[in-house]
Amino acid sequence: MSLERYSIKMPKAVYSGVDALDNITDLIIAKKANKVAAFTDKGLRKLGLFDLVEERIQKANVAYDIFDDLPAEPTYMQVQSVIDDFKKNAYDLIVACGGGSVMDAAKLASVLVTDEYTVKDLLDTPALAKKCVEVIMIPTTAGTGAECTPNAIVGVPEKELKIGIVNDNLIADYVILDAEMIRNLPRSIAAATGVDALCHAIECYTSNKANPFSDMFALQAFDIIMNNIEKACDDKEALHEKNMMQIAAFYGGAAITASGTTAVHALSYPLGGKYHIAHGVSNAMLLIPVMRFNEVACRSLFAKAWDRANHSEKQLASEEEKSLALIEWMESIVKHLDIPTDLKQFGVDPADLDSLVEAGMSVQRLLVNNRREVTAEDARAIYMEVLK
Repeated sequence: MSLERYSIKMPKAVYSGVDALDNITDLIIAKKANKVAAFTDKGLRKLGLFDLVEERIQKANVAYDIFDDLPAEPTYMQVQSVIDDFKKNAYDLIVACGGGSVMDAAKLASVLVTDEYTVKDLLDTPALAKKCVEVIMIPTTAGTGAECTPNAIVGVPEKELKIGIVNDNLIADYVILDAEMIRNLPRSIAAATGVDALCHAIECYTSNKANPFSDMFALQAFDIIMNNIEKACDDKEALHEKNMMQIAAFYGGAAITASGTTAVHALSYPLGGKYHIAHGVSNAMLLIPVMRFNEVACRSLFAKAWDRANHSEKQLASEEEKSLALIEWMESIVKHLDIPTDLKQFGVDPADLDSLVEAGMSVQRLLVNNRREVTAEDARAIYMEVLK
């Protein structure tokens, strides 16, 4: 299947490399902002990571308020509560420093200065969103790609799901990728978010909506991640590899914008919505089972991905050999990074399987992208692989 029309939309500018954080000051001054809203979370402030951003805001001699009362994996009501506080003052610019949840909340704030609609309204009608305030994104993980995507993911408790609000107005205006922001990231978080980025790359490359734009970013992201993720997670001082992972995560976000994820993400949403399993962890757990399921339909694409990412002397002849070797390589990375493999440790009970399958199958927005059709029976079998 190939699309006849495709497009890609990106932030206005992306800054990376040495001292990339200094661009915060320059942007605030260039924008002539009078008051800045800084979105982050309490954990990042405790780690001192936000201090690096706050110092640059202060150098711009601008008034600012900090919004850090956001839990991990927030519900739409929790995001709305933070935005209600945000709306009490007039801000010219938003600076978001955090992981996917923080950046998604900042995106929603950027379109919710108006009282015309709420987060709940956007869940029902995403097209309502209109950009009101520009946003600078500074990711503190190398994974979600939220700094590049038009998506904002929120928990919807009544549906026991996480749901994506998708609108081009949610794309960040400016992005800063500085390895100092992820130098001290705990290995478990670096691993889960890194494998999330890996999911973005391989899913978008094999999506029914894949196209020349998404392929360019997805394949490059995949190559970078496969060859840098282990050292980036294992070695605190591996700043080059960490920066490469930040770039790859951004590329993965660009691939999502041009294409779309598939069954890994579709089936992971109920795990976050009902059991509050971190998004990266749930994707990482499902990656290999879904890749094995998809192999027969994605063999030639997996083989091309192998050819792109394999820089060793190991040479394979057939598409099938390359495809299976690729899955084996991804599986070895997941194992090396100590990704959890059993849903039971998160309180998932086999008795919950029916509701899990029902919730997963409801995410047709992404399942239609999967190159091999996923039936309810298939979804059940995939969940069973991680419910031992």
